[in-house]
Amino acid sequence: MSSMVESATVEVPNPTSMLGSLPARCGVYRFLDEQSTVLYVGKANNIKSRVLSYFRPTGLATKTMRLVERTRDIQFTVTESETEALLLEQSFIKREKPPFNVLLRDDKSYPYIHITEHEFPQIKRHRGRTHDRGRFFGPYPSTVAVRNSLSILQRVFQLRPCEDSMFKNRTRPCLQYQIKRCSGPCVGLIDSARYNQELRLATLFLEGKSQSLLDELKASMRELADSKQYEEAARLRDQIQDLRQVQEEQHVHKSTGDVDAFAIATAENHVCIQGMFIRNGILMGHRNWYPKNELQAHAASVLSSFVSQYYFGTVERHIPRTVLTMQKLEDRDVLADALSNKAGHIVEVTSQVRATRAKWQEMVEENTSLSLAAYVRARKNESERLFDLQQLLELDQLPQRLECFDVSHTQGEATMASCVVFDVNGPVTSDYRRYRIDDVEPGDDYAALYQAVERRFKRILKEDGKVPDILIIDGGRGQINKVSELLLSYIDREIVLLGIAKGAGRKPELDVVWRAGEGVVSLDPTSGAMHLLQHIRDEAHRFAITGHRAARRRTRKHSELDEISGIGPKRKRQLLTHFGSTAAIRTASLGEITKVPGISRKLANEVYEVFHAT
Repeated sequence: MSSMVESATVEVPNPTSMLGSLPARCGVYRFLDEQSTVLYVGKANNIKSRVLSYFRPTGLATKTMRLVERTRDIQFTVTESETEALLLEQSFIKREKPPFNVLLRDDKSYPYIHITEHEFPQIKRHRGRTHDRGRFFGPYPSTVAVRNSLSILQRVFQLRPCEDSMFKNRTRPCLQYQIKRCSGPCVGLIDSARYNQELRLATLFLEGKSQSLLDELKASMRELADSKQYEEAARLRDQIQDLRQVQEEQHVHKSTGDVDAFAIATAENHVCIQGMFIRNGILMGHRNWYPKNELQAHAASVLSSFVSQYYFGTVERHIPRTVLTMQKLEDRDVLADALSNKAGHIVEVTSQVRATRAKWQEMVEENTSLSLAAYVRARKNESERLFDLQQLLELDQLPQRLECFDVSHTQGEATMASCVVFDVNGPVTSDYRRYRIDDVEPGDDYAALYQAVERRFKRILKEDGKVPDILIIDGGRGQINKVSELLLSYIDREIVLLGIAKGAGRKPELDVVWRAGEGVVSLDPTSGAMHLLQHIRDEAHRFAITGHRAARRRTRKHSELDEISGIGPKRKRQLLTHFGSTAAIRTASLGEITKVPGISRKLANEVYEVFHAT
């Protein structure tokens, strides 16, 4: 892109003053506010024509008018081709995250199924780089899709899910064997040849060769029945039935190829985009996104922007040979060219398909509409519950922001506090925060809560952040009195402070709600307001306890091995992999420790002495 030339105009509100400086060429333009914050990024074949369309006197959407009112500067970059413009636009969106663009908020890598290298290979879920030894299948659209596939593979082929350290130290089969989800290779209940035959069949399934797999199983079943090995024949019969059911669910009737199918549905200012992912003819699963359409652009434009961000965003994506969209995209040829250059093979972007692909297109369209309808119903339910809470608390306005705090620990160990945030649309997960609590007496929930709330409001004041309309504490009168004292010293406006205490026997219908300065609030346990408060409280508890458990695991991973000079993470891992646990190392002889790969005689001596010191 060395041929690009950039310039900027000033004082946008009078569009006629820009006519001389806007080029009638292909490129990217950016709208900036008075703080030089990028509000919107777009691309166009003709920058002048596209930009001036935002300043026409009539026919603009309300949110487009709001964008224009906030714009104080426009910058543009001229490119040699539309493909360059597309790539540059995505680069700017990725870096600036402009509020008026359709943004794909998805920064997680996608999961795979990993089959390890081993005499009895393990099959497991994997997220991240695929540089480890073994084979990887995927990517899958979600962990749910991986979990479903692994469940099928364990049920049908009984491959082991356990880690090598556990596998090596088993003396009797585990529960997975008892429920017929593992063949028990750890204790010799299946030989290597038979296990790897099952693994080969599972690999055929993962590669999408379902019909070849079924044909092979049918032939083997007939041979076993002819030789009167009826139990084995019955086992294969059950495998065939399970695989046929899966095949029906995946709609893979003699279909092949890698396809990503996208559809969009809009209703009541809400947008749902669904991606359906097919690999080797197998439906791997689907995923929904609900982006904001700030400029109320038409569906095809939103879908085009989304698909571009999906493949050129922060996360590296697998690019199939076909990208199927519900509607014809205006820039489909440009997108296809950019995707082909990135993937190293020809990529087709199309909306006109027949036969099996038309079925996939119809399926993703229908599912998108159903998902959006469910989403809109959920948002309406949230609004109704919030309105119910407003009426109960006699507030002048509908509360726009609710925050809830909870504290979690195990007898004072690894104390963690959480803050979750809800608005009129439900949970705002991007604003969730956890606080590791230090310098308090173990088990002192009051001090832990005080520290978390204080840190939260210090940050709000420092960054001029959003102050909640309602602050909720998981607790009763004591907790809200403690927090009430704190709020008086930090906030000069009134915040509704509520505490929700668990009822007798932890029954939800017996929960008690307290309001600072007023006492117990009379609430119908079946009301929308009570359900909203319980939802927020439970979400804060979930978020706190997951953080606490992670912190506790990190703490407990520390062992005597960490105190030995010369034992770093790699050698520690080798010792634990070889022996299976710290307890096994403690009982090992010096000679056994010496046999561990990478452990010298000197290091083995130090390890032995640490565990056997009087």
